[in-house]
Amino acid sequence: MALQLGDSKTWLCDTEKTTSIAHPIKFTTRTCNRHKKQTTTVRLCPLAKKVKKMSKPIKKTVIIFLDTDKHASPFDILTAVDLFPDAQILSYSNVAPEDSKRIIQDAMFPRGPEGAKQTKLFIGGYDVEKAVEILEIAKKSMFPPFELTVIVDPRGAYTTASAAVGKTLSALMEKNLGDFEGKTVTVLAGTGPVGQVASRLYAMEGANVIVTSRDLARSTALAHKINAETTTERVRGVKAASGHEVGEAIKDSHVILSAGAAGIALLPRAALEEFGSNCKVVADINAIPPLGVEGLKPNDENAELMPGMYGIGALAIGTFKNKIEAQLFKRAVESPKGVFDYKVAYEVAKLVVLEKLKKNKQQSPGESGRNLLPF
Repeated sequence: MALQLGDSKTWLCDTEKTTSIAHPIKFTTRTCNRHKKQTTTVRLCPLAKKVKKMSKPIKKTVIIFLDTDKHASPFDILTAVDLFPDAQILSYSNVAPEDSKRIIQDAMFPRGPEGAKQTKLFIGGYDVEKAVEILEIAKKSMFPPFELTVIVDPRGAYTTASAAVGKTLSALMEKNLGDFEGKTVTVLAGTGPVGQVASRLYAMEGANVIVTSRDLARSTALAHKINAETTTERVRGVKAASGHEVGEAIKDSHVILSAGAAGIALLPRAALEEFGSNCKVVADINAIPPLGVEGLKPNDENAELMPGMYGIGALAIGTFKNKIEAQLFKRAVESPKGVFDYKVAYEVAKLVVLEKLKKNKQQSPGESGRNLLPF
């Protein structure tokens, strides 16, 4: 019996046998009555061809966390796990800038260009400066078509700051007080991770910003840096180590943001009563007692602390922060490349605020046609 691949001549008699999908070969045996000769043709069955075509591996989403701290925070990792249960999560702790290039480049190539589109980096850790340095290394390391999507949110500072600024904007606009343009904003503990980003965002929105610190040199240095970045002179640094100095820092402010660390009281009620006569909105990111602003409860959202003064508590800001981070993750996973930093986080926050105002029909007619995004 001869074995022939492909089609044979016209035969008078056919017998067929198709094996299972595990052995997807179709044998056709044909007998020629004239020459008394049998020929067997071997083919893949149509279903097997379909299975073969469908068996091409699909690149799954991989999220790689690069954390500058000794122990990577589970906060962002758990957020990603809930949002993308089918994604592969990898985490590196104690990542120094000098180590990051090797990790980033090792993530760029093994999955090919298509795999690179599905590979995401998340840069975190308490040290904002190190996180920014790693971001710059990532930008310099990548090139087409091996460009990874990068999310930057060191210890939640970018999303928390965006949420705080977004909430204070919402409070102003809901009370028909306009936006930040020309207003004075004081950021207490403004040299911390959240305070630095919030101060930048307020300045970019056109506010005159007062940054406080217990160390005048630190607040002044940050003010100069933000002014240079924004090419304005809107930001100035002051010392606020005592109650009186805090009072002096807030006396001209329309908005006050307490951006200190957990469990650190920054603004006593007495100072707010004595010096805060111009204040319309006060917010606090500290939910652990003692709170940053005395008398402002964590769950407060536009609560009237004093006549004409509205307060936003840390849990109200935190809930919004989580929504922003979720949207940031979703945008990044859907994008084949790009950097998702504090500017994108605030863009998300502001769009949510404006959409809410639109739904509530509280946006004034004069602002409805104006582009309120600063980027």
